[in-house]
Amino acid sequence: MTPANQTMTTINFTRGVPANESFPIDEVIDSAVSAMKANGTAMLQYGPSLGFQPLREWLAGWQKVTVDRVLTGNGSLQIIEFLCLHALKPGDVVFTEVPTYDRTITLLRRHGATIVGIPLDADGPNIEALEQALQKQVPKFFYLIPDFQNPAGATCSGAKRRQIVKLAAQYGFLIVEDAPYRMLRYRGTEEPTLYELAPEGTLHMSSFTKLIAPGVRVGFMIGEPSMIAKLAKKAEDTYISPGYVAQGITYEWCRRGLLTPQIERLKALYAPRLDACLAGLDKYMPDAVATRPDGGFFISLTLPEGVLTSAVKAEAAKHGLNLTDGQAFFPTGGGERFLRLPFCALSPAEIDDGVRRLADSVKAVR
Repeated sequence: MTPANQTMTTINFTRGVPANESFPIDEVIDSAVSAMKANGTAMLQYGPSLGFQPLREWLAGWQKVTVDRVLTGNGSLQIIEFLCLHALKPGDVVFTEVPTYDRTITLLRRHGATIVGIPLDADGPNIEALEQALQKQVPKFFYLIPDFQNPAGATCSGAKRRQIVKLAAQYGFLIVEDAPYRMLRYRGTEEPTLYELAPEGTLHMSSFTKLIAPGVRVGFMIGEPSMIAKLAKKAEDTYISPGYVAQGITYEWCRRGLLTPQIERLKALYAPRLDACLAGLDKYMPDAVATRPDGGFFISLTLPEGVLTSAVKAEAAKHGLNLTDGQAFFPTGGGERFLRLPFCALSPAEIDDGVRRLADSVKAVR
C-alpha cells in the first residue's frame, strides 16, 4: 500500500508504445548528418510515390524480393488506407481477426466496409469459423497480424498459416499480413510469413516504428508488382511523395548495418518485461485466462465471468492504474471482459506493481 503522505505514481497499461530508452538517438543523429550530406537534394525534393529509391532497394534485399514489389509510406497504417482507397467500396466485406488492431477497424469503417470477425484462438484464427464465414461470403481481403498479435499477443501456428493460404487460393481472397512485431521474438522458433507461403496472394506490411522509433514514420509493403503500382498511384494522389527526409535517414541507418544489433538490444530490453508481466499474473492473478506470448508488445487476458473491463478500468483509476477499453478491439461486438496489457514501455518493477493493482481492482468489483 502507498503511505498516505506519498503520491501514488500512475502506471499506464494503455498504449503499445516503445520504451523511450530503446531509441538509438546517437545512431540516428549520425545517420541523419551523413544521409543529408550524401543525399540531401533528393531527400528534400519531391520524389516518386513508391518512396526513396535507395531505401526501397535496401528493403528489397532484406526481404529477398525485387524492388518493384516494395512500396514505402508514412507508417504502415497509411498504406492500409491506400489499400482501402483502391480495393473497397461501401458494403464490401473484409475479414479480420477478433479481436484486432483498433486503428484498422477505424479505417475499414471509414470506407464503409462490412467487417466479418473471425475468432482468434491462442494459436491463430479459428479455422472452422473461417471456413463457415467463407461459405457465406468471400471478403475482398483478410487482415491478419500473425506474429504477437495486437491486441491479443497470439501467434498463428504454421499449420494454420498453411490452412489460411490454402483457403485464400481456393476462394480467391487477398491476404493482408501486418507484421510490425515479427522481429521481436524473445524465445521460440519463428513461423514462415504468409507472404513466404503465398507471395502472389499476400500483401506483407511492416514498419520501423517498433524497431527504430515511431517518430521516423516509415512503413513498407511487399506485394505483387501490379498491386504495388496501383497503391503507389493512390499514394501519389494523396501526398505526391512520402517523407523522404525520414526515409533517407532510415536508409542510412539500415545501410550501416545497425538494424540487427538494434533488434538484439530490443530483445534484451523487452524480454525481462514480458517475463515480469507473466510472473505478475501468475503471482497475483493465478486464475486469469491470459495469452503467454514468446515476443511482441502485448499480453491479453479475459476477466472472470461477470467482471466487466469497464468496471475494472474505473476501479483501477482509483489505484493509479490506467487501462484501455477492451471493446475497441472488437469490430462486431463483444470484448466486455477483454483486457490488453502492453508491457514494453514499463520497467519490470512497474509491471509487477501494475499487475498487483490490477488484481486488487478485479477483486474490488467481483
